Amino acid sequence: MKSNSMKKWFAAGTPWIWLNAGAVSISVVMVVGLLLLIAVRGLGHFWPADVQQYRYHDQGKTVRLIGEQVSEELISSGLLRESGQTVADDRESVKRYLLKIGNRDIGGLDFVWITELGIEEQSQPDALMVLERREWGNFYGYLKQVKERGQLVSSKQSLWSELQQRLQRVSHFYERIEKIQKSEIGAVNYQLERLRLQARSYELNGGSTPAEQSELASERQRLNVEYELLQKELNQLLHQVNRDSLVAEVMSGETVEISLQKIVQAYRPNEMNVLQKLGFYFASIGSFISNDPREANTEGGIFPAIFGTVMMVLLMAIMVTPLGVIAALYLREYAHQGFVTRAIRIAVNNLAGVPSIVYGIFGLGFFVYFLGGNIDQLFFPEAAPAPTFGTPGLLWASLTLALLTLPVVIVATEEGLSRIPRSIREGSLALGATKAETLWHTVLPMASPAIMTGLILAIARAAGEVAPLMLVGVVKLAPTLPLDGNFPFLHMERQFMHLGFHIYDVGFQSPNVEAARPLVYATALLLVLVIIMLNLTAIAIRNRLREKFRSLEN
Repeated sequence: MKSNSMKKWFAAGTPWIWLNAGAVSISVVMVVGLLLLIAVRGLGHFWPADVQQYRYHDQGKTVRLIGEQVSEELISSGLLRESGQTVADDRESVKRYLLKIGNRDIGGLDFVWITELGIEEQSQPDALMVLERREWGNFYGYLKQVKERGQLVSSKQSLWSELQQRLQRVSHFYERIEKIQKSEIGAVNYQLERLRLQARSYELNGGSTPAEQSELASERQRLNVEYELLQKELNQLLHQVNRDSLVAEVMSGETVEISLQKIVQAYRPNEMNVLQKLGFYFASIGSFISNDPREANTEGGIFPAIFGTVMMVLLMAIMVTPLGVIAALYLREYAHQGFVTRAIRIAVNNLAGVPSIVYGIFGLGFFVYFLGGNIDQLFFPEAAPAPTFGTPGLLWASLTLALLTLPVVIVATEEGLSRIPRSIREGSLALGATKAETLWHTVLPMASPAIMTGLILAIARAAGEVAPLMLVGVVKLAPTLPLDGNFPFLHMERQFMHLGFHIYDVGFQSPNVEAARPLVYATALLLVLVIIMLNLTAIAIRNRLREKFRSLEN
C-alpha cells in the first residue's frame, strides 16, 4: 500500500512541483541576499563613522594613530609570533583592525592594520576633524588655526564656526568657477571651433566671399571679447578662492597648512548626534548621485555615468524597437513560411547567444571605422584629419547594443503576433481595410504588450553590458556630457561614461583598492536601481496597454 501511494505521489508530479518551488525560493533568497549585501556595503560608506584615536605600541615605540575603523578580522597567533610579536600561549587567535588614517599626501598610506595587542589606549575626542578634499582623499586631524592671506583670523566666534563660514564662501566661489570653466568658456570654445570649421569649409569649396569673411571675423571678435570677460572674472574668482587656509595637527604631531579651495567639506563626526549624522548621510548620498567623479573615480560622484547609461539605453530602445517590430512583422505576416523563413528564425535565435564582445568588434569595424569614416568624408571634410563620427561615441554604442538586443525584440514580437486570433485580421479585411491598415490599426496595438515585454528584456540586458561598450564609446572620464546647451544639443558623436564600465574601472583599475571597494558596491547598487526603474517604467506601459486591449483579445 505504501509503495502504491508513493508511486501515485510521483506519478501526480507533486515532487517536481515542490522541487521547482524550492529552486525558485532558493534563487529569490540568493538574489535578495546579494542585493542586501551590496546595499549594506555600498550605502554604509556614506555614514559619518566615528573617528578613533589610538595610543599604539609598535616595534618598540609608542605612536598615535587617528582614523576610522573600517573592518576587523581574526588572525592566527602563530602568524604574529613569526613576525616577532609576543602573544600569550593560550590565545589561538587575535583580532586586528583595518584603520582608514587618510593623509595620503603626508604619510603615503590611506589604510593600516593594527592588532588589539598593541593598543594601549583608545578614545574618541570630539575635536577630531575630517576633511573631504578634492584630491589626496580624506584628512584627519585637529583644527588649530584659520588664516586669511597668511594672517591668523581673530574672531569672536569659535574657530570651527569661522571655518564653516569660510568653507561656504569658498564653495560658492568654486561652483561659479566650475560653471565658467565647464559651461560658459566651454560654450565659447565650442562656437569658436564651429567658426574655424566653417572657415575651413569655405576654403575647401573654393574660398569665401568678402561678406562671409566679414561675418566670420565679426562673430569671432564677439566671441573673443566674451572669452576675455569670462577669463577676467575667472582670474578674480581664483584670486578670491585662494585667500583662506587652515592649519591642522596630524597624528604625528606636526602641523600642516591646507588651502580651503582644496576642501569639499569639514565635519566632526564624534560630536554629531543621530539626527545630524542622518542629515549628513543623506546629503552625502545626494552628492554621490549628483556630482562628478574625482581622484581617478575613487572620490566624488557618478552623475556622468548615470546620465550616460540612461541616455544610451533610451537611444538603444528607440533604435531597436522599430527594427525588431518590422522584422517580426515581415517574418510572421508577409514572408512565405518555408525553409528560408525557418532558417532566418534559427539564425535570429542563434544571434541571441553570440558573445557580446563579438558585437563590440563588429560595431568598431563596421559602425565606427567604415560607416563613421565615410560619414566624415562626405559631411565633415573640414574637420579632417580629426574624426567626428569616425571615432567611438554614443551613437555607435547605442546601435551596437540595438543589434545585440534585436533578437530578443524579434522573438517577443513574433510571439505576440502569433497569439492574435486570425478572425480579428479577417474581420478587419472583411470591413474593407487593407492589410497594412489591419496591421497598423488592429494587430500591432494588440501585440504592443508583447513588444514591450521584448523591450523590457532588451533594456535589462543592454544596461548591464560592458565589454562591447569598451570598444564603441565608453571612456573612463568624459569631459562633457552628450547633452548640453550647444547646438545641436544632443551630441551623439561624443564619448560617454557608463555605470557598468565605471564599476570595472574602479574595481580593477584603481590604484587605491581599499578606498575604491565601497564605491564599487555603491555604484553596483545604483546600476541595479537604474535598471529596475527603467524596467518598471516599461512594465507600467505594458500593463496599461494590456488592460486596454484585453477585451479585444477575448
